[in-house]
Amino acid sequence: MLRKRGVTAAPARGHRWRPVAYTAVGLASLVVLGGTGFAWTQLSRLDTGLATADVIAPSAQVPSGRASLSVDQNILLVGLDSRTDVQGNPLPQDVLDQLHAGDAADGGDTTDTMIVVHIPAGGGSASAISIPRDSYVQIAGGFGKHKINSAYTYGKQAALDTLREQGLTGAALERAASAAGARTAIETVEDFTGLTINHYAAVNLAGFYALSNAVGGVPVCLKQAVHDSYSGADFPAGEQTLSGAQALAFVRQRHGLPSGDLDRIARQQAFLSGMAQVVLGAGTLANPLKLSGLIDAVQQSVVLDQGWDVLTFAEQMHGLTSGSITFATIPVQSLSLQTPYDGDAVKVDPVQVRDFITALLGGPAAATRGGSTATTPTSVAKQAAETAGATTTTPSTIAPETASTDLSGCVN
Repeated sequence: MLRKRGVTAAPARGHRWRPVAYTAVGLASLVVLGGTGFAWTQLSRLDTGLATADVIAPSAQVPSGRASLSVDQNILLVGLDSRTDVQGNPLPQDVLDQLHAGDAADGGDTTDTMIVVHIPAGGGSASAISIPRDSYVQIAGGFGKHKINSAYTYGKQAALDTLREQGLTGAALERAASAAGARTAIETVEDFTGLTINHYAAVNLAGFYALSNAVGGVPVCLKQAVHDSYSGADFPAGEQTLSGAQALAFVRQRHGLPSGDLDRIARQQAFLSGMAQVVLGAGTLANPLKLSGLIDAVQQSVVLDQGWDVLTFAEQMHGLTSGSITFATIPVQSLSLQTPYDGDAVKVDPVQVRDFITALLGGPAAATRGGSTATTPTSVAKQAAETAGATTTTPSTIAPETASTDLSGCVN
């Protein structure tokens, strides 16, 4: 599902608060809920309780019902640096304090985690492709060249005045402006990667907190103790189970890590892998209280694109429970690109990124939307992707060249 579209440049501006990066664990949790009959029954509760937004263009929408099982799908998962809940209401200060998130004036509604998940037709092995938040790219909508995590902010801020003139205020204004921001972020990712985004899922600060608590925590292992006052990460060396504010601190830490955001991406991928395995375990799926709590947390924490047939998608993902997820990070050329207005950024080459994605997803067959012959990543494709300048991992093994130097890879 490759696509191309031009963007007109416009004046730039910067954004100030950037320490939060967390995974869209909500969708990962939702995906694996289809693993048992009991879970399937509970999943039907999600049909009426999820927060949704109209963010996917009609041309990118997949067929409804079982027809959707026969097409490839690309899902944009984002972790939002947001001080509101999924309904657009401000988070209480005591919650922000627990999350080391400052106050309501902090943050800029940036998408500080961006992962594109490719689901081949018929289900099977999936690929999760991380995009460093500071990647310097053209922002869709004529906003010029900036860090990719600011696309959401530009789209949202541009929509606010128009929406106010229409009489929107409070939570309704926040929801509508956020949808505009999501559309700009989606279009930017499409322009940059060449992929058509068919679905969107977002989790904010409080959502990550709630979801990691709902599963009872995720096991991680550190080679050495860490202490970071920016994120609140303060962990001893060795194995430990993290949830809530601790889990958020673990996946958002970048200060003190040799490769900064790239090391943080490795942590996010490791945490997602551990999260999926915890949710798939009988302790969650076969436990009525835990499963009910997880579904409640998803309803309270995740925003999905409007019209997403969750039940059919869960059926498509049923095969994923016995397959694997290949985690990958796009190739980068430099971690310290000097920019006119945005400070240091990550230098990326869109052509190289598209070649990498094509190789990872199995070549030209994966580029045809609606094709049922798309291939899943093979060892040849992975080798080609790595040659393009990036790395891939499987859920149970974090490759040494991918993992943070203080993350031993025992999240399995």
